[in-house]
Amino acid sequence: MRMPNTFAALSLSPLLATLLAAQTKPAAQPKAPDATATPAESLAIFFGNRPKTEAEYKIARWGPLTVPSPAYAFKAARVLTMEGAPIEGGVVLTKDGDIVAVGGKDLPIPTGYEVVDCGDTWLVPGYVDLHNHISSPSQGDINDTVHPTNPEFRTVDLITMDHRAMRLGLAGGVTSALYIPGSGSNMGGFGTLTKLAGKNPEEALIRFPGSLKIAQAGNPERGSGDLGAGVIGMNQGLRFTLQRGYEYYKAWEDFDAGKRPQPEYRADLHYLRGLFRHEYPISVHTQIYQVVLQTIRQLRLEFGLWTFIDHGTFDAYRLSQFARQSGVPICLGPRQYYYDPATSQFIGLAASWYRGGKHGWLSPVAGVGRDGIAVNTDSPVVPQEQLQLQAAMAVRLGLPDEVAIRGLTINPARIAGIDHRVGSLKAGKDADLVAWSGDPVDPRSHVQMTIVNGRIVYQRNPDRPHF
Repeated sequence: MRMPNTFAALSLSPLLATLLAAQTKPAAQPKAPDATATPAESLAIFFGNRPKTEAEYKIARWGPLTVPSPAYAFKAARVLTMEGAPIEGGVVLTKDGDIVAVGGKDLPIPTGYEVVDCGDTWLVPGYVDLHNHISSPSQGDINDTVHPTNPEFRTVDLITMDHRAMRLGLAGGVTSALYIPGSGSNMGGFGTLTKLAGKNPEEALIRFPGSLKIAQAGNPERGSGDLGAGVIGMNQGLRFTLQRGYEYYKAWEDFDAGKRPQPEYRADLHYLRGLFRHEYPISVHTQIYQVVLQTIRQLRLEFGLWTFIDHGTFDAYRLSQFARQSGVPICLGPRQYYYDPATSQFIGLAASWYRGGKHGWLSPVAGVGRDGIAVNTDSPVVPQEQLQLQAAMAVRLGLPDEVAIRGLTINPARIAGIDHRVGSLKAGKDADLVAWSGDPVDPRSHVQMTIVNGRIVYQRNPDRPHF
């Protein structure tokens, strides 16, 4: 809030005066949290504000809706659609990059469709990894830093389709990823949602921007500019940049409404405009209770932005009910456990976020539920192909198997706002599916075949298997 007028006569440094003047709330507050809401209802508090169709997006750019591909009829022993109950003896029809139909063994196969018998396998949606730093052959981690906040940076220009890590990701069942800048600065720039296979980056594109990468602690303290090393300075720097972005967004909204002349184009603020239009989320490298608390308070509740937690490790799970009420989902990893020194126990993080519990409080708190959990790798910190292993560890530490498979497929797709394209097997969605030798969360299972946009892009060679 603004300081009382009695402070106006004091001699303030220009920096302090700017800090005090910035204490305003630039965006409308989200709907008040409802402690009785279901997880899906809580998340819908924000997700309902997104543009309804791709045509309504002004800043974000979407990839092609149709990609040329053969007409296939994939048969498998079991099909997990993520849209309902598993289908025993299922069939998935694909053509021109899309799923045409999904059904049981009695589903008619049209003339001209090539039957691909996947045998005794499980067909599941391709996995979606929302935390990845691999994109070009020369880079193992996108971690450029010039200023404490760098909203002008973007990864879309670095995407290539010939990175070995991407090929290994396909062999691990990952078909879509969010390639984001590193966390050497508080605001690393804008990431890209892309498929891991395609004839070129334009064909593989899902959406740019995919998210704005923010790091609120756990890396940028290493130093970046005059304010970059302290927590207070870092959060205030974020506030400065987002305030400028909001003012730029508001100027363009007023222009579109005929209320003012056209504003000057600002390359450094352009994508922040789309952020305030709710066209894409903020993915926040944030962990530890106090820092996650600040993330939700500042980015979600103060600025009203579409926000998801990207890491959420250590003791941050104690905020499960606050995250649920605030409509903030959790993309957890790569660490899946926390050693609690107070109880001398290993805590399963995904399970604790999911179901809630006492968490050391006097009364139990709610969890984010089955719709609020996703799993990531932070590749190359953990290789992309080990996304399945992250989910398996979460199950070993108490997360239900059903929630784990959702956390690899439909949940991250929904969290990123691309669930109309990927994340489940449904007619009209992208034909991204994977044939697994067994339960796709079981670390003993392996990928037999990966299909992206209706094309077979990986087939396991039993004589020289990847895994």
